[in-house]
Amino acid sequence: MRYIIKKFFMMILTLIVVSICVFLAFNVIPGDPVVRLLGLEATPELVEQTRQRMGLNDPLIVRYGRWFFAFLQGDFGTSYSYSVPVAGMIANKIPITLTLGLMAFFFTVVVSIPLGITTAKHENGVLDRIITVFNQIIMACPPFFSGILITFVFGMILRVFTPGGFVSYKDDLGGFVRYLIFPAVAISLPKTAMTVKLLRGSLIDEAAKDYTRTAYSRGNNTNGVLYRHVLKNAMIPVITFLGMALADMVAGSLVIEQVFSIPGISRILLTSISNRDYPVVEAIIMGIATIVIVINLFVDIIYRIIDPRIEAQD
Repeated sequence: MRYIIKKFFMMILTLIVVSICVFLAFNVIPGDPVVRLLGLEATPELVEQTRQRMGLNDPLIVRYGRWFFAFLQGDFGTSYSYSVPVAGMIANKIPITLTLGLMAFFFTVVVSIPLGITTAKHENGVLDRIITVFNQIIMACPPFFSGILITFVFGMILRVFTPGGFVSYKDDLGGFVRYLIFPAVAISLPKTAMTVKLLRGSLIDEAAKDYTRTAYSRGNNTNGVLYRHVLKNAMIPVITFLGMALADMVAGSLVIEQVFSIPGISRILLTSISNRDYPVVEAIIMGIATIVIVINLFVDIIYRIIDPRIEAQD
């Protein structure tokens, strides 16, 4: 319990540090959101009145405190450009980005674990070498490049899907999921390759330890030793990596959304950065950071459950 409490407070501290960095970043970069909003022809008096109305003349620490505590209560502020609550602007986009990230994670787990086990069981065999070569190639390709290739091959040549033909989850849930399959695959490919390599190495290392030889001496066959003894220990570093990969996939979904013309969070984010609409940008970045931090907390807890020795070593 002490381990979980410590990790929870570390999560809160990390969230505070991230919030400070995010808020300061958008208050030191060049560009005045009021001038962007009113235009260059606005009079100095109107600019000053608008700044006063928006609270931009208050001291920095006051603005940060007001913004941070409002964020904790679910109030993300009001958009400078549209004068509407930020929460309402991004509410319909969050399910798209989260679904895309979770689908990519699902594909990674479903594909990488069986492949990792297979390569370890056939170490240095033909199948192992073929998978290893493909792994190296896939790891060298960033998701956006894989997305472009997938769009060209499956969208434009094979016409399995229509590039840009996004279907809203409100209109057709099945069509929505089908369209996200290829973007999710593009995101998951490098993480799948990395997971296969990590699991293979972890299984081979565990198989060489004394407890494995002891298990064989008791009459267990290869599959019995693998699935009853070796796999559990070998999965510990893999679970940690998958947890980080999940957080990375949610964040990486923003790039793939642009490649596949998916109207997720990324479209609002890019538009808001261009318009100096800082409340929207801050809310999106803080939201993504919060998701990443919470996922890492759950990974730490799961890691602790799998290996109770962690708390004793901490």
